[in-house]
Amino acid sequence: MGFLHQTGKSLLSLVSADARYPAALRAFLGQTAPAVVSALGDPALFDSPPLALFCSARCPGSLIVQATDLAHALADRGAAVIGGFHTPVERACLEILLAGAGPLIVCPARGMVKTIPAEFRQPLAAGRLLLLSPFAESERRVTAELAAARNRFVAALAARVIFIHAAPGGRTEALATEVIGWGKPVYTLAHPDNRNLVDGGAMDVCTLVGR
Repeated sequence: MGFLHQTGKSLLSLVSADARYPAALRAFLGQTAPAVVSALGDPALFDSPPLALFCSARCPGSLIVQATDLAHALADRGAAVIGGFHTPVERACLEILLAGAGPLIVCPARGMVKTIPAEFRQPLAAGRLLLLSPFAESERRVTAELAAARNRFVAALAARVIFIHAAPGGRTEALATEVIGWGKPVYTLAHPDNRNLVDGGAMDVCTLVGR
């Protein structure tokens, strides 16, 4: 019956003139910043500041183990995390983070969801989950183009960014290059298959989480 019935939260539309509209979107996306951002949850979670997680759809098995260890470490610390959580490894990390207690910002690559997934309802009610979408309500199907735009949106909002893996020549690697060019701190897991990220300027994530 609607968001208020399901979660007790109101759906907000943050226009660029709104004081709650994230200034980071204008700072990093410029003219491509969304005119309106739909938000369900507490906009105060913008102030966390969040750390973004990204991973290519295809990821070496040994990196998957490291990724879940990283997600557990972030959950244990109560770190604020933002992401689209679309690829298999990102989804696995989200499950771990939802079981923790830290703030979470989830950004679907489509218009705001009509039905709140069951695993989101308790964190939303508790005020530790914020759902954000920079897309019109009419965008109901996830496409590669929407996912790419969503990932830039997530990266712009993040204070720091972790790339678990970025396949050489892929969109995730291109995003990593762009974010490094923005001057944001970018991290990755120490692994031979992440040499492209290290060579591009990413730092060892152990310097961030102390592992």
